[in-house]
Order: sequence, then structure tokens, then C-alpha cells
Amino acid sequence: MSYSIGDGMVTCAVAAALITYLTLTHQSRQKRLEIIHQERLVAMEKGIPLPEFPPEPERREADPTVLPILGMVLSTLSLGTMVVLYLNLSPQHNSFWVAPLPFAFLGVGLAAYHFLTRERGR
Repeated sequence: MSYSIGDGMVTCAVAAALITYLTLTHQSRQKRLEIIHQERLVAMEKGIPLPEFPPEPERREADPTVLPILGMVLSTLSLGTMVVLYLNLSPQHNSFWVAPLPFAFLGVGLAAYHFLTRERGR
């Protein structure tokens, strides 16, 4: 399998985007911590009670309907893709219909995880 210059450029662009994102995220966290530190120093100098800031923003709790919906979408799309591939591929390529099977298993697994770990009171 030979790769073209375009493939290398795409790989470099994805790597550069990932590194840029991680760098900017780290710099914004550092800047926020620096501002909080300066505010606390000023408050200590003036004798004001120190404000309490969480080091990271509070995370919201995930929506409980996301897992079963994602599970249903993944499993139905992959099962539909398997049917289409099985019916439309030529006989020598007919074994490729199982390619979306991992996504079907992932969808079923997400739905099963949701129903096995949900609260019994609801």
C-alpha cells in the first residue's frame, strides 16, 4: 500500500490540530489559575476572607438517556448497513457484510449497560 503526499499532509494537519488544541487548553487553565492566585493574594493583603474557587469548573451530570439512544442508533445503523452490504455486494466480496458488526455490538453493549446500571426506583 503506497501513501501519497496528500495522506501525509492530512496526518500532519490532524496532529497539528490536536497539539494546538491541547496547548490552548493547557494555557487557558494556567491563565485561570494565575488569575485566581492573584485575586487570592490581593484578598490576603487587604484582610478580606479568601474566596473559595474550585480548581476546575463543575461538571454536569450526564443525561441518562444518551446511552440507550446512542446504543439504538449504532445498532440500527450497523444492522441496516450489514443488510445493504449483504444484498448489494458481488459474490466474491460478499464476506464484507460483517464489517459493521463491531458497531452493532457496541450499540447493544451501550444499551445493555444502561439498562443494567440504571436505578431500580424509576
